[in-house]
Amino acid sequence: MARIEIIYFSGYGHTTNQANAVFEGAQAAGNAQLWQIPEDGVIDETVWTALDNADAVIFGSPTYMGGPAWQFKRFADESSNRWMEQAWKDKFAGGFTNSASAVGDKGETINYFRTLAGQQGMLWVPLAQMPANTLESGPEDRNWLGGSGGALALSPSDASAEQAPRAGDLASARDYGRRIALIAESKIST
Repeated sequence: MARIEIIYFSGYGHTTNQANAVFEGAQAAGNAQLWQIPEDGVIDETVWTALDNADAVIFGSPTYMGGPAWQFKRFADESSNRWMEQAWKDKFAGGFTNSASAVGDKGETINYFRTLAGQQGMLWVPLAQMPANTLESGPEDRNWLGGSGGALALSPSDASAEQAPRAGDLASARDYGRRIALIAESKIST
């Protein structure tokens, strides 16, 4: 069974909800683990070992000021040791993010994740969900924000972690986690 490691930072709990949805999807089709980057941005050797042994790694962070949180950036910078060894080469990668506005520059965070994956020699898995872009569509529909690079979510700035992200964003994240697990599983099964 494919090993899927999900590593993320969450500032207010909204991204934790999204991470849990990605985990549920990945766990339904693989062996998934969820790792939260702590407030100081330092992860221990147990997490690094799990990431090194993964078939797929899924990155997550809220979008703050046009990019991922500094805690995630610290993790990314510290992954340069893995780059030197090409430890993550040919692993599958994906990413998810969330912000308070409909656009909120979430695409910049997804592009940051894609660049990190590319530098590590990883294979990026896009969302592959049609956008919910009809008159009848709304925030309860999958991929209402219309992303393609990874799973996007909207959490209004005055919403508690119990109120956001909305059901459609979480369903999209679940489907994405499952997609990555299935792709990773198909590689190790051949």
